[in-house]
Amino acid sequence: MYTLSSLSPRKKAFLFSTLLLTASGFICRVLGFFYRIFLSRTIGAEGLGIYHMVHPVFGICFSLCAGSIQTALSQLIASRTADGKRIFHRGIVLSMGMSLILSALICRYSDFLARYVLMAPECAPYLPVMGISVPFAAFHACINGYYYGVQKSRVPAFSQIAEQVIRMTLVFFLASSMIAAGKEITVELAVTGHLIGEIASALFTFLCLIFIPPQRTSPSAPAQTPAASISLPLLTLAFPLMGNRLVLNILASAEAVWIPNCLQRFGLSSVEAFSVYGVLTGMALPFILFPSAITNSMAVLLLPNVAQAQSEGKQERISSCIAMSLRYSLYMGILCTGIFILFGSALGNSVFHDPTAGRFIRILAWLCPFLYLSTTTGSILNGLGRTRTTFLHNTAALILRICFVLFGIPRFGILAYLWGMLASELFLSLLHLYALFRQIPFFWNAWEMIGKPSFFLLLSAGIHYFVSALHPETGQLPLFLETALQIFFFSFSYGGLLLVFHLGRLRDRP
Repeated sequence: MYTLSSLSPRKKAFLFSTLLLTASGFICRVLGFFYRIFLSRTIGAEGLGIYHMVHPVFGICFSLCAGSIQTALSQLIASRTADGKRIFHRGIVLSMGMSLILSALICRYSDFLARYVLMAPECAPYLPVMGISVPFAAFHACINGYYYGVQKSRVPAFSQIAEQVIRMTLVFFLASSMIAAGKEITVELAVTGHLIGEIASALFTFLCLIFIPPQRTSPSAPAQTPAASISLPLLTLAFPLMGNRLVLNILASAEAVWIPNCLQRFGLSSVEAFSVYGVLTGMALPFILFPSAITNSMAVLLLPNVAQAQSEGKQERISSCIAMSLRYSLYMGILCTGIFILFGSALGNSVFHDPTAGRFIRILAWLCPFLYLSTTTGSILNGLGRTRTTFLHNTAALILRICFVLFGIPRFGILAYLWGMLASELFLSLLHLYALFRQIPFFWNAWEMIGKPSFFLLLSAGIHYFVSALHPETGQLPLFLETALQIFFFSFSYGGLLLVFHLGRLRDRP
């Protein structure tokens, strides 16, 4: 039987890092839920829709000056640890220079961007605040990339928690002050909260960089690598990622802009369109994305591990990473599908007091296996240097989804977009799996990865209904607490069945 002591130091470090990032991600998701509940009850569904309309501009800027450089730093530092500090210095100079230019452009042309790019003039007052947050986001993204590259995930993990705690504390304080002064709470509060969070995360990671440096210079360190041999590989990695993410963010931004407009063509008013969009993006999708704290943590850590294994020529290790990511992504995705189908309506009603949110959650439940699978497999492809492949796959999936927006929403309403999300994530997962299998053959067992967890999910549902029939009394606890206990019991049954089956297989081995 496998035990923790039998694992190699590398696997132990990967497991610890994954658990740490998962725990921090889970804490942040919990805190973020309380924050979203607060926002939904202060600025309303329409306010949430406007708030999420502003994010495309920030997303485009982040893809240019932060996200791509963070990934490049992580990948390059993982394969050249001795040059980690100098690689980080090159990366942060490039990132901060671009972020300051972009921030100035957003502040200067906020009216133009709101009117002609977002097609929502009401977003103009909030764009400068989002623009100011870009340099802070770029700064802490580069530092996180440094820590991920040397496989020390504690600082990025705790920076997420610090960001959420400080943002929530200060926003709650601002809201209380506004209410006491008799002022109306608007979308400005949510945008200010975004800026507060980015500043908090940048300050936290900067202090960690000073007092807990990722690397310590050894007196016997080899001679420094020439600057050109550092800058060129970094730019070679960063610029394709930058171009890829820019195109993807432009497509995603176009999608976000077109959804409210297409909803109005369906027959909704401007207020109704923003409200429906706010319910989807601010209430339903956060529930679906909540469990992705685990798969996102795995994806972040898989990239440098796969990059290092490839540089060392260890194909079996890469194949093992692929099989592991597939298995646990599908285990998680199938469980979450069952949870959101069974309890989606109760979650929407108990948390947001909105039946529409519950209906969206149940429809989006089928998204989970493919969403989590595409996240991890895409990260592995990036770690193998197949960034062009992941870019083409993501572009094709986004174009498919946009087709549902442009041609489906005007005829069928928001349901067409939900169908488009499911079709695009299924398409993306299949493309990633096909590309991986062509490059690195890996073990695939349909019963182990799909059949077994699906069977155990049905058994768990049967156990849930059996126990509910034995104890039909409801209403003694608040709806949310009662639903949370039912989800915990359901998950415990599913996890217990998987564990018993796994232990039985280990005992049967010779």
